[in-house]
Amino acid sequence: MTSKDTSKRFSFQTVILSIVVVIVLCATAWWIYQRSTHVYTDDARVASDMILISTKVLGLIEQLPVREGDMLTKGDLILQLDAEQAALRLSELQAQLKSTELAIAQSRAEIVMVERQTGGQLQAAESQLEAVQANLSSARSDLEQKQSEWERASALREKNLVSKQDWEMTRTTYRVAQQAQNAAAAQVASTSAKLVEAQADRERLTVLALAQQRLGHERDQVAHQLGRQQVVVRERQILAPQDGIIDQTFAHAGEYIMPGQRVALMHNPNNVWVKANIKETEVRHLQAGQAVELVVDAYPGRTFAGEVERIGHAATSQFALLPSTNPSGNFTKVTQRLPVKIRVAQEGELLRPGMMVEVAIDIR
Repeated sequence: MTSKDTSKRFSFQTVILSIVVVIVLCATAWWIYQRSTHVYTDDARVASDMILISTKVLGLIEQLPVREGDMLTKGDLILQLDAEQAALRLSELQAQLKSTELAIAQSRAEIVMVERQTGGQLQAAESQLEAVQANLSSARSDLEQKQSEWERASALREKNLVSKQDWEMTRTTYRVAQQAQNAAAAQVASTSAKLVEAQADRERLTVLALAQQRLGHERDQVAHQLGRQQVVVRERQILAPQDGIIDQTFAHAGEYIMPGQRVALMHNPNNVWVKANIKETEVRHLQAGQAVELVVDAYPGRTFAGEVERIGHAATSQFALLPSTNPSGNFTKVTQRLPVKIRVAQEGELLRPGMMVEVAIDIR
């Protein structure tokens, strides 16, 4: 190999090396620039509200029409327990409530009837009493007059100034007036008794009103029982609380389940976000509204746009089931992380809870 060829080869290697150095320097400068203008973390996951469906009552599963991956709309049936006994009890309470309402209606009609009957009787007795009392007053006045005439006739008879026949006639008239007064007094007593009887009949209204009040309480009691039974019947049927997808089922048709037992797990695929755990040393650069670039591990060639929605107020270590204590005195300082919620728009249900995400938050 000649010296000229050697010189050309050396010159070519120098150019290649220079290009590599320039590329490395540019990449380093870009990396430094990005690190100074963005907060990065790969400790992030797609999250959503995971709703655990469970029962409030025990019973035999009659229907479980959902399977993993089924899309549901709010109100769709998830589970139906055997409700035969509950439905029979509901029908019984409905019939009992109707019977009580009919008894109340009958009581009201009876009160109206007694009101009319006793009202007329009482008014008639009061009017009749006024009439016989007036008759008694008239009879007393007439008796006083006839007594005065008889006494005067008796005085004249002793002096032989009036005939025996006139004296006897005056005495007879006086005795007739006495009998008329006694008869009028008897009529007053009889009419007063009838008035008391009419007033007693009138008291039946109070008894009927109390009976109607008791029936009203019974109706309210049955209505409350009916309402509770309706809740029992509804609780034997579980409906989807929101639109979403079934992620997992934990029971099968024909199985006997207990209150609180898990039935299914679901989430709304249109309501997802990214939960990132940011180092405490970088949280001071963050604020709500900052733009975020998201790269999901499942789609490495695709970038999703997001926005910082909320910054946590406590480190994730505070929520650990076994908090780290330091009883021995040995201490190792570990940088803590704070949760940051990042809003992201769903795209064709690509983002699914639990997916790992790399986050770059623009802090410029």
